[in-house]
Amino acid sequence: MYVELLRKNIQYGKLNLHMPDGTVHRFGKDGLEVNWHIRDKKAIQRIARDWEFELGQTYMEGGWDTGGEDLRLLLGILRTNFPINPKGNWLTPFLKVLKQFNRITRSYRNIAHHYDTDESIFRLFLDKEMYYSCAYFPEEGVSLERAQELKAGLIARKLVLEPGMRVLDIGCGWGSLAFHLATHHDVHVTGITLSKEQLRVAAEESRKRGLENKTDFLLADYREHESRYDRIVSVGMLEHVGVNHFPEYFSRVNAMLDQEGVALIHTIGNRLEGRQTNPWIERYIFPGGRIPSLGETVHGIEKSRLMVTDLEVWRMHYAYTLREWHRRFQAHREEIVDMKDEAFYRMWEFYLAVCDMSFEFANLVVFQCQLAKQHGIVPVTRDYLYKGD
Repeated sequence: MYVELLRKNIQYGKLNLHMPDGTVHRFGKDGLEVNWHIRDKKAIQRIARDWEFELGQTYMEGGWDTGGEDLRLLLGILRTNFPINPKGNWLTPFLKVLKQFNRITRSYRNIAHHYDTDESIFRLFLDKEMYYSCAYFPEEGVSLERAQELKAGLIARKLVLEPGMRVLDIGCGWGSLAFHLATHHDVHVTGITLSKEQLRVAAEESRKRGLENKTDFLLADYREHESRYDRIVSVGMLEHVGVNHFPEYFSRVNAMLDQEGVALIHTIGNRLEGRQTNPWIERYIFPGGRIPSLGETVHGIEKSRLMVTDLEVWRMHYAYTLREWHRRFQAHREEIVDMKDEAFYRMWEFYLAVCDMSFEFANLVVFQCQLAKQHGIVPVTRDYLYKGD
């Protein structure tokens, strides 16, 4: 079954499938050549029956590898040759629409599953400021540290900040953006998170940097928090909300935003219709996660009566970010295996690689939506966004 499936679909690139008995099946004719080494014949049989889940599952278990070649290249060949078909094929469940019911208690559990992973693991592959979201690469050769700094600067300009403003950061992570805004723009930032580990790290870092009077960090869901702010920012959090909760989410943003306020919502998005998260990612990495389409996102905004004042689509920036995370993660393989185990390492290695390929070859992008309640707060041209960092 798997031979016929691969022979039918591999049209771009060349794939050499190495079986445990030494047999090699060759597929495709032109382009990049990759090798897929099956260590357990049951693994390829499982993949053929349930590709979208078993590809990652069997890699975690050691059922296959690339023989020392770049994992991303094999995943890229597979992604290119098995595009998502909205009419339905074996990949349709990968992004099939799924209603989420992320009530507050469930949201806490979902976030803890991923973000309460030992902080030291993240420090091995993120930039020094611990931004766990897409960086901004205006040109080739920019370091990850610089690209994250440029992202923070661009977000700050989109917020149209003035000294003394009160800013809410929904899903503040380890405090990276809050520290940047407080330090460089003389504003007070309140960060809310559902992760106890992120809260601990952010509070400790705030004390180390002497920013206790300019930053506050709280364990709270956006539905639990009650206050008013001049500016609201959220980076990489909307993916966890659930599309059916978008009207409620944006209504809460509207309620917490001052009449002359500005909000900036940064999220991974699907350039086609919104679909379910890959089931392997859903189980092991981001339970309850859902990548929205632009239409779904804007629909939620319209229900809140907020006005879209700027919309930008970032293409490939997250692929570049993930590529660097993947490289740094692999450089610490022995350390991570010692801290956790081989299955944990392979799980995260696969996660970073397959996400990279999803941004390069599939339909994932990043949306940045700037929102306001009225005209006159945000400049009427975009010139102000590109005046240096």
